[in-house]
Formats: sequence, C-alpha cells, structure tokens
Amino acid sequence: MNLILMGLPGAGKGTQAEQIVENYDLPHISTGDMFRQAIKDQTELGKEAKSYMDAGNLVPDEVTIGIVRERLGKDDCIKGFLLDGFPRTVLQAEALETIMSESHRQIDAVLYIDVDQSKLMKRLTGRRVCPECGTTYHIEFNPPKRPGVCDKDGATLVQRPDDHEDTVQQRLQVNIQQQQPLLDFYSQKGYLKTLDGNQDIKDVFHSVAHILGELK
Repeated sequence: MNLILMGLPGAGKGTQAEQIVENYDLPHISTGDMFRQAIKDQTELGKEAKSYMDAGNLVPDEVTIGIVRERLGKDDCIKGFLLDGFPRTVLQAEALETIMSESHRQIDAVLYIDVDQSKLMKRLTGRRVCPECGTTYHIEFNPPKRPGVCDKDGATLVQRPDDHEDTVQQRLQVNIQQQQPLLDFYSQKGYLKTLDGNQDIKDVFHSVAHILGELK
C-alpha cells in the first residue's frame, strides 16, 4: 500500500504513523528523515539541499522532489510506504503523481486526520518538553508523575515558544490555508479518506485499519 498521512499540527499524525508502520510493515518516510539521510549519504541532491539549509533558506521544490524520487526508489518501498510531510503543495503532489506513474504505481489512499481547532489548541498549548532528554509530556493527556518535572532525569519541563497560544493560533491558520488546496486536489483524485481525529487514539486507528482493510 502506498499511503500519504495528513493532518494539522497536534492531530496525532505521529502516533498513528507508528501504529500503521508497526501493523502494516511499511517504511515511514518523513521529509526531515529523507533530507537527513540524503545529506548523510552525501548524494548530489543531499549536498544541494544542505547548502540551502545551511544558508537558512527553504529547499527548492525541484531538490525536494528529486530526494523523494530517490527515496521511493529504494528496495524497502517496493511493497509500499507511508509518506508524512510530503507533498505540501499541489505542485509537489503533481510531481509525486509523475514519480508514481514512472514506476507503474499509484497512491492508494491519503489519510487525513481531521480534528476540531479548539481541541488542537488544547493539545498544542498543553505540551511540555524536557530540555535535557527531549521527552514530551502533556499537562492533561500525558502528565509527568510530578508536575513540571521530567520522569526520566528530573529536569524542569519547559513550554516551547512555538507552543504558546498566540503562536499556535497563527501556525494553525497558516497550515489550514496551505493544506486546503492539497485536500481539494486529493479529493478530486478520489484518494482522500477523512478520519475523525477527535476520537480516542485507539478509535482513530480502528478507523485507519477499516480503511486499509478495504484497500486490500
């Protein structure tokens, strides 16, 4: 199965991706991981991407698309994959269609986790992170044993600047505007499968499993 996972920040993509990868034996391919691997392998595109990143610039579409093409051509993607964080634009989506067509494959489903904006605000502003080990908590959904203290190393937990309410609100609005054309594109293609992300994590994955079961 060739899948794309979509959702706004805080929708629970990471949790569902872990479940899908574990239960369906698919490689989880995120944009960040692809860039890091290409840079580590010192591929020509990896070197080019690094030059943009080192300068603090966005990596151009043609470089990103080239890295995706290389990654999807690897042996572990023969039986399928789960793409996360790509595509981000309709241009990238169209390029992905070309990549898939070149290898006589197609996208089987775009899984979109839809969550009420008020719930996303609650999820994102409640996150707390350990500055030492990086463990993430939530003051309501996944609190540490002692309030404000990391279970693992006793460090004082912090709220990241991008988890402050004003910043979260702005980030959600930007993401909503950016992803809507992509959702429209995949809806027209017939790939889009919308999941109710307001449910419990287990119920969301049950919905995912139902959709993937119909694809087999």
